[in-house]
Amino acid sequence: MIEVHLYGKLRKMLDHDILSESNVLRLSPEPGETIASVFERMGISTEDVYSLFLNAKLLAARSNMVRWLGYQQAGVDPLSWDLNVPVSSGDRIGVFGRDMAALVV
Repeated sequence: MIEVHLYGKLRKMLDHDILSESNVLRLSPEPGETIASVFERMGISTEDVYSLFLNAKLLAARSNMVRWLGYQQAGVDPLSWDLNVPVSSGDRIGVFGRDMAALVV
């Protein structure tokens, strides 16, 4: 299973029947699954996301400050929003909405 942890207003974008009490969505990965395809399955636009973590490492953010905050990074460029990053069973994705920008600034 892939766990998608949603924070901020993003929690309200999904049907509450599919979210656990802790605002976690659990999905069985499909062959060739990427973060982009997970977002597509959930109906979340990257425009609604401010920062994104993969397995507790920063993958993408909208603030230049992330380069100096010392987060471990999942990718080379934290300002890149190329989400064709493969995911597999056991991965955890943390998705923070634009209303949660203070967490990385």
